[in-house]
Amino acid sequence: MLSKILLIVISSIFINNVILSRFLGICPFIGVSKKLDTALGMGLSVSFVMTLATMICYLIQNLILAPLGIDFLQTLVFILVIASLVQMVEIILKKVSYTLYSSLGIYLPLITTNCAILGIAILAVSDPDYGFLESIVFSFSSSLGFILAILIFASLREKLESAPIARCFKNVPIAFITAGILALAFMGFSGLV
Repeated sequence: MLSKILLIVISSIFINNVILSRFLGICPFIGVSKKLDTALGMGLSVSFVMTLATMICYLIQNLILAPLGIDFLQTLVFILVIASLVQMVEIILKKVSYTLYSSLGIYLPLITTNCAILGIAILAVSDPDYGFLESIVFSFSSSLGFILAILIFASLREKLESAPIARCFKNVPIAFITAGILALAFMGFSGLV
């Protein structure tokens, strides 16, 4: 059991990284990664919502949707769960850290439509090898992979701000080139497991 959990953790963080391998959550990856502090805030928010959403969605899928034979409502129900959780995170951030809330700006409500959260919830629920514990570990590890990727990318983008880059490559072009190189670097982990 412990080896299966460890395999899920390593695989979710490095090998099947939600951003760099599965290409889910690209919008916040590009949009919020200009500064390290906002990237960390977004990563932690996504981590909280992703883990909690997967837990709730797993229970809803296995206790309500599957027994009643209404699996076709899975995507709709999961989106409603995620939207509710994002509203809760937004309210909490507004009360606890208004500076982080204002720095995330438009990207905080976009967590609702972040395909990484919905994708991980669907992947966790639909994998026949995953029970409740494995689904939670998978979603939390995937969120750690999200945080790792967005923090590395944000730190690289901060360094690129002061780098002598040709004007035609400034901002978005160099960001995409850097993201591609980062994805290639993470491909080096593919033989690990």
